[in-house]
Amino acid sequence: MPKIILYLFIGICSNVLLGQKYNVEQVVGDLNQFDYQLVYNQLDSIITNGIKNEAFPGAQVLVAKNDSIIFHEVFGYHTYDSIQPVALDDLYDLASVTKITGPLPAIMKLVDEGKLDLDVPFSTYWKPWKRRKDKKDITLREILAHQAGLEPYIVFLNKTLKKNGRFKNRFLRKLKSKRFDKHAFENIYVKSRFNRKMYRMINRSKVSEDKTYRYSGLTFLVFPKIITDLTGVPYEEYVQENFYEPIGAKTLGFLPSTKNYRNHIVPTEMDTLYRNTLTQGWVHDENASLLGGISGNAGLFGTAKDLAKIMQLYLNYGAFEGKQILPKDVVQEFIRVQYPENDNRRGLGFDKPLLNNKELPLEEAYPAPQVSPDSFGHSGFTGTFVWADPKNQLVYIFLSNRVYPTREHRALYELNIRSAVQQVFYKGLANQLKL
Repeated sequence: MPKIILYLFIGICSNVLLGQKYNVEQVVGDLNQFDYQLVYNQLDSIITNGIKNEAFPGAQVLVAKNDSIIFHEVFGYHTYDSIQPVALDDLYDLASVTKITGPLPAIMKLVDEGKLDLDVPFSTYWKPWKRRKDKKDITLREILAHQAGLEPYIVFLNKTLKKNGRFKNRFLRKLKSKRFDKHAFENIYVKSRFNRKMYRMINRSKVSEDKTYRYSGLTFLVFPKIITDLTGVPYEEYVQENFYEPIGAKTLGFLPSTKNYRNHIVPTEMDTLYRNTLTQGWVHDENASLLGGISGNAGLFGTAKDLAKIMQLYLNYGAFEGKQILPKDVVQEFIRVQYPENDNRRGLGFDKPLLNNKELPLEEAYPAPQVSPDSFGHSGFTGTFVWADPKNQLVYIFLSNRVYPTREHRALYELNIRSAVQQVFYKGLANQLKL
């Protein structure tokens, strides 16, 4: 059976459409718009080269066009010992992709409801900043566009470990108790109020006087608290009920090891500092871990298909299966470049192409040079990447575990693999796209 027909059969059996009723003719038409085997061969070459150069032990690629998955393939294994092959329904640690799939839809909804305002001081909602001269006037718009001058990252783990690497007993324990109820890892529990220490350190962190683009994930650690306070519903329940359930994204969620998923969970790093074992099924990011695995900066896990659903929701400006889940005008505002005059490409929460992206060769572009300026997405530290292009009706998902066995593996970036793979589809569909 030819590969393209076999794939179509698999797709029909697993419901390949995203956000609309199933239509066989549409799927066949989309599959015939490019040479599937040629595209597969080109991707196989790029990704196999990545595996050989230890960019990652395995990866998977999903592309949807016009609400239909037209390509979903896996490559390699979970680890370099080639024991567990990558599967289409594997769960991945999404790392910073959490930022646009966790707190961001909640923030959009709260902006629409008037409970959050992009252009009033963030200290209106985060009261400790009212007493901080360098932070009291920073707006939510500046924060989400990474235009606020905040510090990029704080290593909170340093506060929990002794010089010899052992736990400080007042912050980390191996047994659960009333005072240590945040489950960070299999036998690691964090002090229930450690989040307050994290918030204090964020509140006291420095702010750059130079208001230019500077990526920071600090406020994504406090967004869940704000979302919970404004809605009266715990953050993880709020996003589950309002976004993941309505679009049928059953695997998107936190703490997968505590749930009864049949899916395999792809491992991340062989941690030698904190967990002292392979990290699998628990969030890789240490800051999210110290919040009990539920955070706004990282911690979300999911499959490629469920990621495609939420990106399709954004691509359709908040609509899914005929229902407006997020307000169209708010989504359009969030995916718009906010500060181009400051050479800042960012939207609100979303990453955007380089401002001169189309003029650049592939090795200098971000992401692929042929994506439209309207497109948007985000990357993740563990090797994940999601991108949506409304102009061309394309969703692109790339999942890998590039931090296995160590985060020092940087060939994913050096070989520019995610952009190179994305560019293959733009070339393969060139006669169908508005390039």
